[in-house]
Amino acid sequence: MKPFSNMELASFCGQLALILKSGISSLEGLTIMLEDTASPEEKEILEAILEKMQETGNMYQSLDSVKLYPSYMLHMVEIGEETGTLDEVMQALQNHYEREETISKSIRNSITYPMIMTGMMAVVVVVLLVKVMPIFNQVFIQLGTEMTGFSRMLMNVGNTINHYSLAFVILLVIIAVLILYGTRTDSGRSMFRKIAYKLKFTRAVYEEIAVCRFASGMALTLSSGLNPDRSMELVNSLNDDPVFQKKIDACKGQINEGNDLSQALFTSGMFTGVYARMVSIGSKTGTMDQVMEQVASLYQEDIDNRMNNILAVLEPTLVILLSLIVGVILLSVMLPLMGIMSSI
Repeated sequence: MKPFSNMELASFCGQLALILKSGISSLEGLTIMLEDTASPEEKEILEAILEKMQETGNMYQSLDSVKLYPSYMLHMVEIGEETGTLDEVMQALQNHYEREETISKSIRNSITYPMIMTGMMAVVVVVLLVKVMPIFNQVFIQLGTEMTGFSRMLMNVGNTINHYSLAFVILLVIIAVLILYGTRTDSGRSMFRKIAYKLKFTRAVYEEIAVCRFASGMALTLSSGLNPDRSMELVNSLNDDPVFQKKIDACKGQINEGNDLSQALFTSGMFTGVYARMVSIGSKTGTMDQVMEQVASLYQEDIDNRMNNILAVLEPTLVILLSLIVGVILLSVMLPLMGIMSSI
């Protein structure tokens, strides 16, 4: 079975949190969830968890036995059981994975739309070059002349595409495979991330996503009663950004040297400006977990706004670009044709 999605994890954690807050035990809660589920796959998973739960009475071991849940969630469940705050941990995990899904959805939306528009542009241009340009060429021949200059070059490009259509189809398949490789595999995502870090606006998005995940994870771990050292260790497993990893390592080094968490976060460059001030106030008032949750929410809003702004700029830009390309192709033919018609 494939690992759960963020929304599936959020739903599972939310249901358990609701059950536990109602005073129902974990064992009874799993039994209720098993009775309510209609999916055969979910039923199979819950039966395996419930069977292990009856043997051990331990939620962490039961979830770990099915090998489908992320290590971060398992660690937090273990901490929740040890501290007697499993209901609060499950509620916090629900919020955490809902935020992760929101981030993922923002990224998907910002990538999908430009790709669809680019594909449509390519199809329109190819149809013009392969199908429309030869028709205009026939009109020119009937009028006793031929295409010249730029229009002739465009028609030759269309003829080349038509002649080597199989090769172009193979090339498109290869590009599609590379895109799937880049979005579905760890090594592919790492490669695309390296490319994206060279662009200013995408680099800023990646940095904000990394900080948002860090703040969300820290809010969850600190609210569970963990010290900063242990919190950093657990949250470290959430990070998949090599550039941000250097900042985490620097922050951990500052903490090991005896510096305060807020000072370490500022010195390492993880939080700056108003966010650094918020963390400093949270450290002084003993509300670091609440401040981290606020910081994560603010970064989430910044990410959403940034993604929306990117889409707002890309949409008219791609439409204008498509209009210009189509206009240039048609004008390269129509203007000479109008000149010939006027001279007849």
